[in-house]
Amino acid sequence: MSDGDVGTVALVGATGGAGTTRLTVELGALLAADGRDVALLDAAFATQGLSDYLSGRLDPDLTALLTDRREAPLADGLVDVPIDTDAGRLACCPAAAPFERLARAKSADSAQALESRIATAAETFDHVVVDTPPVAANQSVAAVNAADRVVVVAPATTRGRDAVQRMRGRLDDVGSSVDAAVATRGDLSVADAVFPETAAAVTDAPTCLDERSVAAAVADVASVAVGVDPSSGEDPGLLGSVGEFVSR
Repeated sequence: MSDGDVGTVALVGATGGAGTTRLTVELGALLAADGRDVALLDAAFATQGLSDYLSGRLDPDLTALLTDRREAPLADGLVDVPIDTDAGRLACCPAAAPFERLARAKSADSAQALESRIATAAETFDHVVVDTPPVAANQSVAAVNAADRVVVVAPATTRGRDAVQRMRGRLDDVGSSVDAAVATRGDLSVADAVFPETAAAVTDAPTCLDERSVAAAVADVASVAVGVDPSSGEDPGLLGSVGEFVSR
C-alpha cells in the first residue's frame, strides 16, 4: 500500500438492494489485480451476499468468529476468492450462518469483536473492504467506526438520492461521516463515482477483469474509496495493471 492509500473502507448500502455486495467484490478484484492483498468482510448478516461468490464449506464464517469462536484466528474464516490473476490476493470472510447465530452476532459485544477483526485484517492486508448494510444495527455501526473511510452506495433513483442524505444524518448521529458516495445503475447528482448496471450473473463476477468499461468504472470507485488514482502522473495505475486481463 502506498502513502495516502486508505487501508479500510466500509461500503455502506444507502438502501437494501443497492448493489453494495457486488461492488465490494468488483473493487476487491481490481485492487488484487493491481498487486494488492485485499480482504472482504461481510457485515451484511441478513443477506449474507458474499457467500454467493464462494464455494465449498464456509466454516467458520464471520458470525462464528464474532460469537462461538472468538479465540480462533481470522485466518480460519478467510476463503480465497477465485479470480483470474495472481498479482495480489483476494480473500473473503463471509457470513453464512443460521438465524440464531446471526441474532447473536448483532449484539453489542459482537460488534466490538467485529471492530477487532477489522483491525486485525488491516494489519495483514493492504486493503480491507467491509460490505456494510444500511446503518441500523450494531454491526453496521462497528464497521463504520472501524473504517478509515465510509462510502455510501445508492441506486440512481430518487429513493437512492434521498437515502444518501438520510444516511449522512444517521452516520453523523453515530459519530461518523460520509466520505464519498457511489451511484449504481446510473448517475446521481450526489455521487462521486458511478458503478454501471451489468447483466452478468453472480457466478460471472467479478467482471472488471473482463470488461474494460466496468474496469474503468471500478477504478473510479477505487479512487474515491481507497485513494488510488488510476490516471495520476505517468503511472497507468489500476487500468494499466489489469490491461492484460481486460479483453473487451
